[in-house]
Parts: sequence; structure tokens; C-alpha cells
Amino acid sequence: MILIFKILKQSLMISFFVFVMMLILDYFNVLTKGNINNIIKGRKERQYLISSFLGSTPGCLGAFLNVSFYVHGLISFGALVGGMIATSGDEAFVMLALFPKQALLLFVILFVFGIVLGWFSDKIAMALKLKTCEECQLHKLHSIKECRCFDMQTIIKNYLKLSGIRIFLLVGAIVVLVAVIMGLFGPSSWDWKRITFVILFIISLGIIATVPEHFLREHIWEHIVKKHLLSIFLWSFSAIMVVEVGFKYWKITEFVQRHMEWVGLLAVFMGIIPESGPHMIFVMLYARGMIPFSILLASSIVQDGHGMLPLLSYTVKDSMLIKLFNLVFGIVIGLTFYLLGY
Repeated sequence: MILIFKILKQSLMISFFVFVMMLILDYFNVLTKGNINNIIKGRKERQYLISSFLGSTPGCLGAFLNVSFYVHGLISFGALVGGMIATSGDEAFVMLALFPKQALLLFVILFVFGIVLGWFSDKIAMALKLKTCEECQLHKLHSIKECRCFDMQTIIKNYLKLSGIRIFLLVGAIVVLVAVIMGLFGPSSWDWKRITFVILFIISLGIIATVPEHFLREHIWEHIVKKHLLSIFLWSFSAIMVVEVGFKYWKITEFVQRHMEWVGLLAVFMGIIPESGPHMIFVMLYARGMIPFSILLASSIVQDGHGMLPLLSYTVKDSMLIKLFNLVFGIVIGLTFYLLGY
């Protein structure tokens, strides 16, 4: 029962964070009449740089942002591949605590590979004519009239005839915000992650409270909530459940320690699992001097923490393609570094 509750909390946190990010992106893209697209899109080189930088930041927040950019058509397939290559998940914090110098070196290497391999992935996708994710059909710009989100008359009109959807979303956002502030939900201590969550939830609460009824129904309720939120939660819950049960009953850690000849191969293939836990094995093994840097690097390239979970809910095909690209890159780069003696 405790395990189920733990998985439920993790899944809800991921789902709510993705909801908030999609809400904010939709809002500002409509408010600026699409100008946010030009800032992030720009040249492909800018996309590779931004996505790899976000991915190389500790934690999964950068990966979630990259997924949000991707499903909104703001970055390319290759840019998301590069961002996932650069992502180390929550293990980044553990690595910084256990071996900071090597961890920083790893992050820099992943950042560089993210940029280079992101560009290379787009070239491959173009050569193979891969059909990758397109922008949401419901994600569209509206007229200026529909985007007057701070119009006092519109806000007063909304609250004179308060809709059930707005009440539900407002109450839900307030409950989650209070839970995060009190430490009942999300990060357990007042670190930068909790502060970030609180700020984002306050912004989302302000958006829900002030947007016109049309935006509330079409963008937030019909698009984000009904189209994405439930599927994100179900994918997150299922993936985390499989991993937690596997680590508890299948003794994966003991198997890795007893069969070191398979460690390199396992490091790469276990990185396919959309969870942070499996990578922790190789972080600890490296910290104890039991595996070389090349295996840690290979594992880091393939795994992306919880970052892939939101994308799975949107497109399984693209998720598998990204994992395939990263799997090949992880094997090739990991083997190269191993043969070079690292």
C-alpha cells in the first residue's frame, strides 16, 4: 500500500508539472500571437543549443520543458533527441554530491554530444524520411479579441456567471499549490525545485483565474486536460509501477553486481526504462570504483529520467524512435570511450 501511494504521488507530480508547462506555453503563445515560436524556433542551431542546455540541467524539469516545446512544434525531432541525450535526470544531484568534478565533466560532455547528435539526428531523420510528431491540431492562434486575457470587463463577466470548469480548475490548482507549499506534495524540502514548482503553480492559477471562457474551454479543458492529462498520468503510473516492482522483487541490483561482464550492455538497455531509478545503480557502481567512466556515460546518454513519460502519452512512435537513436549513440560512444581506456 505504501508503494502504491509513493507511485501515485510521483505520477501525479509529473502529470501536474506537465499540465502547468503546457498551460503556460499555450497561454504565452496565444497572448504573444505566436512570437514565442520565433524565440525558441529560430535557427536549428539555436534549438539544439537550448534543448541541450535544458537537458543538461540537473533533474527532469528541463526534459519536461523540451517535451512541451516539441509537442507544440517549437523544436525539431533532433533537438529533442539532443535534449534527451543531455538529460541525466534526478541522479545528477546524486552525482554532484558523490563525485562533483567527474559529474560536471559528464554534464559538459553530454551537453556537447546533445548539440552535435541533435543536428546529426535531424539529418538522419530527413534522409530516412521519418514522419515525426507534428504540432497539435488544437494548438492554434486566436484573434486579438479572444486573447484579451487581462480585460477587466471580461474577467467580471466570467465571475458573474462562473462556469463549473473554472471552479473545478481553480479549486484543483489551489489544493495542489497549498500541498506543494506545505511539503505534502512534490519536493520534501525548500530547495530550488520546490520554489520553481510554487512559482509555476501560482502562474497557472493566475492564468486559470483570468483567461476568457473560450480559452479556458478550448485550450485548457478540451486540449490539455482531456487530450493529455489522463494519458500522461496513466503512462507515468504504469512505467513507475513496473520499475518499482522490478527492483523490489527481481533483485536487479544484485544481478548487475554478480555479472560484471554484462554491466556495459545492461547500462545501455536499462536506460530505455523511462525512470530515474535504473541509472542510480551505475551511479553508485561508478562512485565505488566498480565500473569505468565509459559505462556511466553510455547509461547517461540513453536514460532520461522521467523525461520521456509525457511524450509517451502523446506519441509512442516518436518516443520509441528517440530511444532507438539514443540507444545506438550510447552503444557507439560508450564503446569508443571504453576502447580508449576511459
